[in-house]
Amino acid sequence: MRRMREEGDARVGHGFSIRKMTEDDLTAVMALEKAAFKNPWSPELLRRELEHEWSTILLVEEPQPDAGPLLLGLAIFWIVHDEVHVLNVATAPQHRRRGVARAVMDEVLDRGKARRCSLATLEVRRSNEAALQLYRSLGFRAVGIRPNYYVDEGEDAVVMVLDF
Repeated sequence: MRRMREEGDARVGHGFSIRKMTEDDLTAVMALEKAAFKNPWSPELLRRELEHEWSTILLVEEPQPDAGPLLLGLAIFWIVHDEVHVLNVATAPQHRRRGVARAVMDEVLDRGKARRCSLATLEVRRSNEAALQLYRSLGFRAVGIRPNYYVDEGEDAVVMVLDF
């Protein structure tokens, strides 16, 4: 009889492995955050997310022949009641356009479906056309704008929703 995959187990798909972040990953995750964003999450915020039972941080890695796995991307999301709320998706700049964000979003949405969620939500920068295209291709639709959501740059966020 096949053993069902536990929620924290690594999953291989799209040529990448996906697993839950641990405290030991903090240095690598901070390096990714700094490379991916002008205003990265702080170590304190990441640690806090690791402590919440409703929060999950998934890491996308690629095996390296002569070293440990290479961190390519991540997603931070909450599952609260019947809703998945995506807080952050990041891909290392040198690995963009390889399907990293799609792979991690597929996993996020699969986990939401497994928990019987009926809705997924997220906010995305109005100027992030690549992310907007990805989310639309996954079935998300724009339902509103949050003015000045990204305060440091004064940029609006597009609020997107996906019904399962």
